[in-house]
This record gives sequence, structure tokens and C-alpha cells, in this order.
Amino acid sequence: MIIHRQNHIFALVEGRSVITLQCKLEFENRRDREKVLSLMRRFSSACRYAYKRLLEGRNRNNLKREIPLTFGINTRYADDAVLLAQSLLSSCRKRKQNPEKLIFGGRKLFEKLRSYHLSKARKRAYRREWREKRQGNLYSRGDKSKKGNLNLRFVFEKEGMSLRINTGSREYVYAKVIRGARRERDRWIDFCWNLLIAENNGRYFPYSVELKLREGELYAFVSCEEFLPKKEITIDWGAIGIDVNASPFHVAWSEVDEEGKLKSYGRIELSELIGKSKRRRQNLLWEIAHRIVEIAKSRGRAIAMENLKKLPKGRRGDGRGKLRRRFQHFIYRGILEKVEILAKREGIEVKKVFPAYTSVVGALKYSPQYLIDKDVAGAYVIGRRGMGFQERLPKHYERLLSDEEALLYSLGVLEERIEELKTKVKEEGNRGKKNALRRELRKLREEKKAIVSQLKSLECDSATREQASGGNKPVRGLLQGRHKSWRVLRAVLTFSFLGKSFVRDFSPLRRILVCGDWEGVVKGRVPVLGAGTMAGEIAPAEFIPGLNRRNINSSAPSCVNMRFG
Repeated sequence: MIIHRQNHIFALVEGRSVITLQCKLEFENRRDREKVLSLMRRFSSACRYAYKRLLEGRNRNNLKREIPLTFGINTRYADDAVLLAQSLLSSCRKRKQNPEKLIFGGRKLFEKLRSYHLSKARKRAYRREWREKRQGNLYSRGDKSKKGNLNLRFVFEKEGMSLRINTGSREYVYAKVIRGARRERDRWIDFCWNLLIAENNGRYFPYSVELKLREGELYAFVSCEEFLPKKEITIDWGAIGIDVNASPFHVAWSEVDEEGKLKSYGRIELSELIGKSKRRRQNLLWEIAHRIVEIAKSRGRAIAMENLKKLPKGRRGDGRGKLRRRFQHFIYRGILEKVEILAKREGIEVKKVFPAYTSVVGALKYSPQYLIDKDVAGAYVIGRRGMGFQERLPKHYERLLSDEEALLYSLGVLEERIEELKTKVKEEGNRGKKNALRRELRKLREEKKAIVSQLKSLECDSATREQASGGNKPVRGLLQGRHKSWRVLRAVLTFSFLGKSFVRDFSPLRRILVCGDWEGVVKGRVPVLGAGTMAGEIAPAEFIPGLNRRNINSSAPSCVNMRFG
């Protein structure tokens, strides 16, 4: 398992906007360089020693006193080594990995060095890279009271900027900083300017510095808190809801105005990420994030996104090989983190919302209402939830949850499909396809369980009504908790009424949403003209029945010409 040190710097200052900058170091003579390399080797050894002792249950304070005597580094370096070891240990446990199997220097390089089919030159190159990653590290955390950093401090001299390195016993080595401004808005210019201001007025800011050895050259990585402008565009002005999807591979966005209404929407394709290298994907993700922030800035809206910590990417043998390969290019958190960083730099507020049932509410409520794609509808729900709007069940959906006939019909359709899937699982010989059928079978059983629970709640409600004196206190037929009601609706409306577990066209549900005619949807599953590529047009009268199901062929009622705004 390879864990990069740079990620640990971010973990130490989690919850704040942090930037990391890179620069190259040059020394005046070979003697100074050897002193720094020796310090880096001792610090790396101290970090590995602290990690092993923490696994044994040792205390940080005891290690802080023991490490300086053992490895010949000062107390602050020792404390930073223990701090890095603690972050490594917590990272392994958070990923649910065995911390005892951690390999410093990287498992991939370790496995390559164990190979017997390597040439001498290739093995020599791997060994050098292994030693650099294992022994070429030095870290010093920032401290405001110590002029930004005590052990690794940037200073300005006549020749330019230098990094002052404390090698021990108050002996310092100065390394020249080699770094140019690559573009006009380079963050390195802001960092140097802030350092100059801090030296003039004495108001220092903390910055952490980490030294790394790469291909024989020394590099410094500086991490500091970014100075962000004041929020000028807040969530009260409206929001741009963002929904990232893997199939199809795109970002859907919806513009929500101050009243919670849908103003505009669109999609940004992510197919360019497929087949690209890691570095190229990162560049493309930054470009996509810039496009999203530019949309929000031009419309004067804040940004709302889901607060997802982990996204399951499947596992081998689950029968979804094509989708799983696409998930390898699906950097969900990478996109949202870049959007959040760029939005804060532009003074745009970013609101993270609870992700539960955003796609379900969008697909069942707003996709048939506005005749839009279910992903766009999900982004619309995210934007509304970020602004504080609550999603209520439409009145015909509430009646559907209390309609025993509709629930029993859905239950019968699910039971038939479950029996059919059981037969297919027994007959299927391919392991991957069998696992896919089993997964669909589990999903249908969960939907059946939700419908049965709803039927039982209706029976309890009817019994409660019979016991109520005078009938003056009616009991609602809805389940406790709106999310549970949306779950039952998904079970009833997707497979039972629309004929599929995974549906993209929810336009037939407009018939139920407007007129409550669920029987008409079941009898003829004809999509509303205007869905998909013709989205935005109002459907003609012959595709939307009247309020009375018995008079479908009669003149169109008033609900036909209703526009949703």
C-alpha cells in the first residue's frame, strides 16, 4: 500500500482550504547537501520507529522524549515524526486496512524488487527509487508563533529566496529556492507576497514544509492556509445543483432561483476521462470544475452538492464489469473538491447536502413534471435541498400509498418477477451473470418488503380508525418519515408500473402525478411526447388522460394544458 506524504499534510489541516506549492532546492556546496540528506534519513527512520511503537501502544509524549536521543534530531522534528506516524496509522484504520502490513516506500516498488526477471539496470533504478521514498523525507509543521515555521523557514536574502534548514544544535543550512511564476495567477506569487508582508508587519502565518528526494534532486512542498475572499454570492440568491453520474458518464446541473423553481439545466460530458492517464484526467477535471464554477458565477448562484464520503465501485465477479471499469475513471470526490476550491476562490458559497433519496425524489417527482432527465431532476433536488426546501409528496402519490388495490397489484407483479429470477439463477451457469441476477433478486425482495410494510400500516390505520370514538380524530395513512414513503413509491412505481428496475424515462408517471390514473399507466406504457430529446414541450391531449379514468377518449380536461413552472 502506497500512502503519499503530501496527503498527510492535508489531513493535518482538515476542514480548512489548504494549497500545496512545490519548489526545487539547490545548495552552495556538497557538504551542506550531505548534512540535509543525513537529517532526512534520520527523520525517516524516526518516523518508521514511531509507527512501530504506536502499534505496540506506546504514548506520544514518551516517544517525543525518546526519539531525539536515539536518532539525533531535535524535539520538534521528533514530535513531527510521531505526528506523521499517527496520521499513517489513522489512515490505515480509516481505510479498514491492516496497519501491520504497511510498507514504507511503497508496496508496488517492494514487489518489483522481489522479482527475479529484472535486468541489473532496471533493478538498480528501482532500488534507488525505493531508497528515496523510504529515506528521503523531512517534515516540519507550521507555527504562527515561530515566524511561520521553526525548523524549515523561508527567508529573503540579497540573492533571492532561500530555505533555512535546521540540521540540529542551532546549526542552519541555507538552500536556494528555484521556482518561477508559471502563469499570471500562480499561487506562488501570492505566497511570496504574503511572506514579505509578514516580515514587514510581524503578522506571520503558519506554513508546513516537507522535503522530498526525487531522482537525486531535492524538492520542497509548502502547505499553507489559503487566503479566500469574502462570500459575495450566497445560497439566498439561488443555487446550482450538481449531480455526478457514472452511467451515463456526465455531470448534470440545474439552476434553482430564489423561490426554488427550475430556471435552466444542462449536462457536461465526462467521456473524455476514459482511457486517459492519471495526470491528464486531473487536468481535465480542473477544466470541468472551472466550467461549473463559471456557470454559477455568470448566473449569480451558489453551488449545492452532495456530501458523499465514499462511493462503492463494485467488486470482481459482480456481473457489472463494464460499469466497474468505468468506475475506475469516476473520480467523484475529485470533481467536487475541485469545484469547492474554485468556488471559494471566486467568493461563491458551497453548500453540501445530505444525499439520501435525491435521485429518487428527482426521478419520481420532477422528471415527469418538467419532462427532464432523471439526473437533471436529481441535481434540481440537490439545489432545492441546499436552499432549505423540503420535498413534499404530491397529493396523488399520497393517495397511491393509501390505495390498497395499487399496492396489491405491485406486490403481485414483484412476486411473479421474483419467481422468474429464482428460476434463472438456478439455470445460469456463468458466475458473473448469476451474481448480477442475485443482486437484482435482492433488490426486488427489498422492494417487496417495503410494499408489505405499507400494507400492514394501512391495516393498522383502519383498525385505529374503527376504535376512534366518533371518528373525530382521523389517522393518516402515510408512513413515519418521508424517506420511507419515497422508498415505497420507488418500489411501486419503477418495476411494477414502468416494467423495469432501472428506468431512465419517467414521463409515463406524469399521468399519475397530474390525474392519479395509475391504471392507465399499467394498461398502456406509452411515453409522453416531449420526453428525452423533445424535453420542454407540453404533451398533447391524447397522451394525458382526464381526471376520470372512464372517459379517456372524451374531450381534454383542464389538467391537459397545465404548465409546470
